[in-house]
Order: sequence, then structure tokens, then C-alpha cells
Amino acid sequence: MRRRFPSLIDLDDIIQESYLRLLRAKGAGKVRRAKPYLYSTARNAALDFFRHEQVIHVDRIAETNGLHVLDHKPDVLETVSGDEELALLSEAIAALPARCREVLVLRKLHGLSQKEIAQKLQISENTVAAQASTGMRRCIEYFRTRAVNRGRP
Repeated sequence: MRRRFPSLIDLDDIIQESYLRLLRAKGAGKVRRAKPYLYSTARNAALDFFRHEQVIHVDRIAETNGLHVLDHKPDVLETVSGDEELALLSEAIAALPARCREVLVLRKLHGLSQKEIAQKLQISENTVAAQASTGMRRCIEYFRTRAVNRGRP
């Protein structure tokens, strides 16, 4: 996976998602040979990740607090737009179910690994992966339904 997708940052997430998909498919009787299915699933999960990154890119808010740009001051329109997008993101996160919200905040805002979150919340890593994935999908849908990308291709 690292050779095929060198720019992939969340490799652990992709691997966990792949195993989760494999276990679900195996439970449904759809898997004849696990190894090829796993490789194919991992590739598809990585491609899904890149597709979702193109739809909406959410930077870690915690990482932006320490950044200072000296020569660029946003105009009023940029400031208002940014504030509206942050407010909308806050609403999207607040609309998530409690466990899903907790996992997503720990993963995306605090940067904890799936393993760390699983230990902290005393749940399985598969549950962490599923909750994080669900949270991201729901946030993306929240943005879509409120036409965040209006005026953008």
C-alpha cells in the first residue's frame, strides 16, 4: 500500500477499513479467497479516501491554531466565508450521534490513532474505524445538503 499510494497519510485507517470490509464480506459469504479480496479491498478503500478528499477537505483545526501568516490578511468576504464554514462544520459535528462524534473529534481534531481511541473509549479498533468513517460520511452529507460547494465545480 505504501508503494502504490506514497502520498497516503492515514494508512492505518485504510488497513482497518479494509479488514472491516473483509470481515463483513466474509460473514455474508462473499469471499472465496481472503488474500486477493483483502488487497483489492485495500486498493478500493485507498481510492475511496482520495475521492472523498477531492469532495471536501477538512484540515485539522487544532493544527491551524499555531500558524501565523504575516503578509496575507484575508478580506472581509474571506473572513465571513471561513467563519460560516467553521460554524457549519461545528453544526455537522454536533449533529452526529454521541459515540460517532466522540470518535471523530478524537481522530480528526486531536489526531489520536485508532488504537489510542479504542483503548481510551474501551471499544474495538473496528468500531473506531466504523464510527470515524460514518462520522466523515455524515459530515460530508451535511455539507452537501446545505450547498457548501455552491459556486464551486
